[in-house]
Amino acid sequence: MSELVTGEAVALELRPARLPSRALAVLIDLIVAVVVYVAVTIAVVAAAASLDDAAQMALSIAAFLLVLVGGPIAVETLSHGRSLGKLAVGLRVVRDDGGPIRFRHALVRGAIGVVEILMTFGVVACIASLVSARGRRLGDVFAGTLVVRERIPVAPSGFVPPPPPWLAGRFSGLDLSAVPDGLWLAIRQYLTRMHQLDPQVGWAMAERLAADLAARTGAPAPRDVPPGAYLAAVVQERQVRESRRAFGGTAPGAGSSAAVVPGGAAAGMRGGYPHPEMRPAGPFSPPSPQPPVSYGGEASAVVERPGVPVGEVSDGPAPTVPSEGRPASGFVPPA
Repeated sequence: MSELVTGEAVALELRPARLPSRALAVLIDLIVAVVVYVAVTIAVVAAAASLDDAAQMALSIAAFLLVLVGGPIAVETLSHGRSLGKLAVGLRVVRDDGGPIRFRHALVRGAIGVVEILMTFGVVACIASLVSARGRRLGDVFAGTLVVRERIPVAPSGFVPPPPPWLAGRFSGLDLSAVPDGLWLAIRQYLTRMHQLDPQVGWAMAERLAADLAARTGAPAPRDVPPGAYLAAVVQERQVRESRRAFGGTAPGAGSSAAVVPGGAAAGMRGGYPHPEMRPAGPFSPPSPQPPVSYGGEASAVVERPGVPVGEVSDGPAPTVPSEGRPASGFVPPA
């Protein structure tokens, strides 16, 4: 990784291309250029068969300069530093400040490349690239350019375990606007690697991250929730909010802040907890859902009935009071 500072004092992190990838890109460009040069030479010789030897030599030199020198210069200028070989390998030529190159940069690189690549069979270019800290050849040094990698291999992201189902919607009122991206990244890295950490080390790390997150949100972390489960629930709440903003309303699966994984044992969960660090340490049981309220059934109010003292509830059904012209509904108004 190379850190470049632009004219606006902005630091850029670029990955300079090394000798193997650059050599492969140059080899592809040379093969294409030689094939085009041979085709152009055959066409020129066939068209200038009636000319003398001096005219044919002049046309051959012009074809050489046009195809092997002018061709790469024109391609790099028009494509902003991406020739066919660099496009195939995933490289690009940029300025020292990270900006796109122009005609003068491509002209200097192409003119010096004739000497250090074509005339010396690439020996000078290889030596200069090995000596340079950023893998630059002489053409890059004089032109003020740098060849960087555009395709950076991305490692597969780890699976972020969901929080326990009983934490659904518990942190929907937190203010997450003051949490920096660095803290979110640290929390996600911890959640994806918690299975690889020692239990004591992982618990201490989760407590520290939970304290930092609580300080940023302005609300203390609940004591009845383990730090790992607290971090997972807040991360999922942030994902739900981002999904709602992206989809303009209620996104699919955004009805709750926590994802309920059906079949916890099949998904690697025991007792609804993706990891032991999310299980409460003490004898804490998640809140049980309240039974649904039934309307139109048996009345729960104490009703004065004949033969039943006030304060006692009879086991029989509540009497119905029919109204004029209406069937009995089973609802008893309060006394």
